Amino acid sequence: MGKAFGWCSGVSLMCLPLWVVLFMAAFLGVFGYGVQWLVIKQVITLPYFLVFVLCLVAGCSICWFNTVCFVLCIRNFPTNRALALSLTISFNGVSAALYTLIANAINPDDETLYLFLNALVPLLASSLALVPILRQPPLQLLSTDTTSWDSFVFFVLNVLAVFTGLYLLLLNSLSSKASRARILLGGALILLLLPLCLPGIVCGRSWARRTVHTPAFCLEGPTFSSLDPDDFDQLHKELIGNDRNNNSSSVNPFSETNKEGLFGMIMEKGRLTVLGEEHPARLLVRRLDFWLYYVAYFCGGTIGLVYSNNLGQIAQSLGYYSQISAIVTLYSSFSFFGRLLSAAPEFMRDKLYFARTGWLAIAVVPTPIAFFLLAASGGEAALLASTAMIGLSSGFIFAAAVSITSELFGPNSVSVNHNILITNIPIGSFLYGLLAALVYDSNVKSSNQENLLEEAMVCMGRDCYQQTFIWWGCISLLGLISSLLLFFRTRLAYYGYQRNRSRTQVS
Repeated sequence: MGKAFGWCSGVSLMCLPLWVVLFMAAFLGVFGYGVQWLVIKQVITLPYFLVFVLCLVAGCSICWFNTVCFVLCIRNFPTNRALALSLTISFNGVSAALYTLIANAINPDDETLYLFLNALVPLLASSLALVPILRQPPLQLLSTDTTSWDSFVFFVLNVLAVFTGLYLLLLNSLSSKASRARILLGGALILLLLPLCLPGIVCGRSWARRTVHTPAFCLEGPTFSSLDPDDFDQLHKELIGNDRNNNSSSVNPFSETNKEGLFGMIMEKGRLTVLGEEHPARLLVRRLDFWLYYVAYFCGGTIGLVYSNNLGQIAQSLGYYSQISAIVTLYSSFSFFGRLLSAAPEFMRDKLYFARTGWLAIAVVPTPIAFFLLAASGGEAALLASTAMIGLSSGFIFAAAVSITSELFGPNSVSVNHNILITNIPIGSFLYGLLAALVYDSNVKSSNQENLLEEAMVCMGRDCYQQTFIWWGCISLLGLISSLLLFFRTRLAYYGYQRNRSRTQVS
């Protein structure tokens, strides 16, 4: 429900300084999670409705933090925006494992610690981040050498993220004892703090260049960096000019054969011709490209998220109750690496350029395959393979979506536009969850093994979710079709951007 009101954070960023919105998010979390912790500790007593409101406030805190992080990446890393966003969203995927380590290191038997940590840790992190946010220098025109160095730094950060993710996700199962959890937590903190050494290396490199007057650290990163901020603005104007003056000379594969008919109309009517053009909310909701994007996310990424929310009950109904923890860890691991994988197109864009909306369509492909595999087989191998595919697919979509939103509908409007996009998450969570619940409940009484567990009926067998998997597979096919239509409508804008980018770099 916090995501349903996430657009409020974007509106707040238009009126307030970023650091103010950051601390608003932190104090929403302190209030939402902190008061819930007091309720569970029986320090205070509240009616159910107020506890529900606390959950809503806590959900708003999460969404507000995400918005602040996205805006920080877009404002401060314009040349490597996609890499910064991918890295930020990837670490979202391992935060649960980190919190588990901290909680187990303090007291493995106290589950209320999670609420307490959710209240305090983000506030502490916001306080530490305040200094660099306030002292951030204004953006300057970057040299080619500096841009290449930044890209190399992001490459190193992604390598560190892989090691950190493997460490947190694979060793998390060993942290059940407090003494062992403290040792593992120490290693995790070292890995998390290691990237803070990179600014020191950058400053040392700059000092050496000024002092020695020789090219120190001649590390040329891969040539996959984007344009400088001023170049991007110049290219944006050039693209608009080219499209207005030379639109007739553009090669459109649909212009000759599909001008008539429904498909041709879908391909041509109101399609985007340039990237980065700002879309206020009122213009956004009138764009067909936005609604194709919305359906692709709704039927692709969101359905994977709902699957993860039901994963424990799915495993239980198939008879793998003892392996729930391992299956959830498998989903988290592949979701994390799917998020990191979303940066791959940026690293190889000069050797193999493909529109980011095309990568989105490719990322949706594993989801329907996984659901139909689950419907066809209730075996352990099918469950593990499908969970891995859905985690990889949804992780990629979550990480790539922010970059796609900023490219298609403008970087300055992303704080509002992306929060409008993710309103599909609460809608999808309700509708897909309701569908799964109706199918599950209808099979409880017909189940061969009818169990009573804590006054709740438990359905056992493949029938509990088989129809749900078929429905979810068909819905995800709709998401694949929508993402393909979005790709076909936007690829000319992407290729035009890449062509003019290459021309600008050569000149």
